[in-house]
Amino acid sequence: MADIIKLLPDHVANQIAAGEVVQRPASVVKELLENGIDAGAQTIQLICKDAGKTLIQVIDDGKGMSDTDAQMSFERHATSKITTAEDLFNLNTKGFRGEALASIAAVAHVLLKTKPKEAEIGTQLEVEGSKVIAQEACVTPTGTAIAVKNLFFNIPARRNFLKSNNVELRHIIDEFQRVALAHPSIAMSMYHNDNELFHLPRGGYKQRIVSIFGGKTQEKLVPVQEETDILTIEGFVVKPEFSKKTRGEQFFFVNDRFIKNAYLNHAVSAAFDGLLPERTRASYFLYLTVDPKSIDINIHPTKTEIKFDDEHALYAILRATIKHSLGQFNIAPVLDFDRDATLDTPYHYKNKDAQVPKVAVDRHFNPFETVSPPKKGAQLPKHEKESVVGWERLYEGLQSKNKETSGVSNVTYESEATTKALFEEGGLTAISVKTAMEGQEDAFAKAESTTYQLHKKYIVTTIKSGMVIIDQHRAHQRVLYEELLRNITIKESVSQQLLFPLLLNYNTAELALLLQLKEGLENTGFAFGNMEGEQVEVTGIPVSISEAEVPIVLEQLLSDLEHEVPEVGFSQTDSLAKSMAKSMAVKAGEPLNDLAREHLVNRLFACKEPSVSPANRKTFITLSGDELDRKFK
Repeated sequence: MADIIKLLPDHVANQIAAGEVVQRPASVVKELLENGIDAGAQTIQLICKDAGKTLIQVIDDGKGMSDTDAQMSFERHATSKITTAEDLFNLNTKGFRGEALASIAAVAHVLLKTKPKEAEIGTQLEVEGSKVIAQEACVTPTGTAIAVKNLFFNIPARRNFLKSNNVELRHIIDEFQRVALAHPSIAMSMYHNDNELFHLPRGGYKQRIVSIFGGKTQEKLVPVQEETDILTIEGFVVKPEFSKKTRGEQFFFVNDRFIKNAYLNHAVSAAFDGLLPERTRASYFLYLTVDPKSIDINIHPTKTEIKFDDEHALYAILRATIKHSLGQFNIAPVLDFDRDATLDTPYHYKNKDAQVPKVAVDRHFNPFETVSPPKKGAQLPKHEKESVVGWERLYEGLQSKNKETSGVSNVTYESEATTKALFEEGGLTAISVKTAMEGQEDAFAKAESTTYQLHKKYIVTTIKSGMVIIDQHRAHQRVLYEELLRNITIKESVSQQLLFPLLLNYNTAELALLLQLKEGLENTGFAFGNMEGEQVEVTGIPVSISEAEVPIVLEQLLSDLEHEVPEVGFSQTDSLAKSMAKSMAVKAGEPLNDLAREHLVNRLFACKEPSVSPANRKTFITLSGDELDRKFK
């Protein structure tokens, strides 16, 4: 029998390894930033073009590499971090496997410039598809500058799987933020297509969080701190009233490494039990420090998952610490009925010395001294009150009974006119009243309603062959989707101007996304004023939503676009219409009156695709008379 097992060539093995390590441009960003941190850099710059598909460049001022180290860094399993297997359980660095640069070089063009501090000149190395094209001396500052160009140039299939530039840029920003949050002592900046997105100076954890997520974040944070024998916790949780519907601001760091852990996330959620508004999630920035020997980070290629020795103890400590902080800062109620919150010492007085109060006493004051009433215009002494002098006057006029009040019985009061409400309670608020009433007032007033609402979720109506059961949320999504799509395309939307503009706060990444969507949003009825710094001024809104719904609609829109809702092949206009329709549509559990139900049914069946929602789910089902008859057999 012929032998069939053989060794793979190095370039093929490198490409297979690259499939695990380099999934998208954000994976390259993560590996290169972590290399800069391991090199002891104090300043790191990230430069990207076309969401990393054309260029990813990381420049640091770390210790650099020698000629030999520069060439060895592109070999598989070449590392300076570990020498024995035991070192895997005592790691204090980001990388340790020696696969990152080898995997990146296997699927891209890489240009490396590096120089150690003691050398006079540096080294330039050019690698394409795992092959070293050139190596020569060059003039470069101390540190390392590595440029990754044309990612997946030799694997077109992998390149085709990449998402749009907006989605890939969002993933790069996520990785940049995770590394930046874990290392506030390092100055970091990020540029995309020659535009500066982030400029983060050195500072503490709180300063770094505020620099990334905006100045308004500072008032939302509640400090968390605890030190035990097995775990040290510090960081911040966000006050419950500022919680979001998405998982966007949930950050766990273990020994300065970002991780994902559903079990610890549940501990945070349990600490917030009963405090969060409905359908929202807790936000937090928590830094855990544990003994490196008690964790195993070598269980996942991206090193975002960690195995703990004793998860149950960590869960209990984390939950109790957050609960304590929420109670300590009066976020959560405290079950101490004898405690008077007004006697609590403010935290900014914690280290202040007690001051002896000073009391001013008028030693010449005699309460029994007879004082004649002062003349008109005369100034009273400080210890006397004008209201006390001549107190007998208070009783003057009481002898004349009801002389001034004798005309009270003749007073007539103007009664408030009672007007009937235009609509019954529970109308379809998301559909404009103007549209709902066009040409249909008399018809709905005279005709008896043929629709019924079931469980505040379904609309039941009759047809010739039987009955139709409509999902009100999906049906309204379809109606709004086609209306929004038409308005964006034709650019003839109706907007209502606000008397007082709305000021909404967003971080740098969200603001950049809103600027890209500005034209499409304006075509749906939004109008914007200044969009600078961290604030967005909204001066006009679509007629179909209320002023209070604007932050919710925009937050949902940004969340959908950030988390890959726009799939490959769908335009930004289509994604915008889908997301806004989902936010603006009536929800299950919302009561609808007769007029609103009739109007929704009529508008649904006037749509081009009434049978499915924008997400391709059924909007209604039909039951024929024969099917109903069979139910009773």
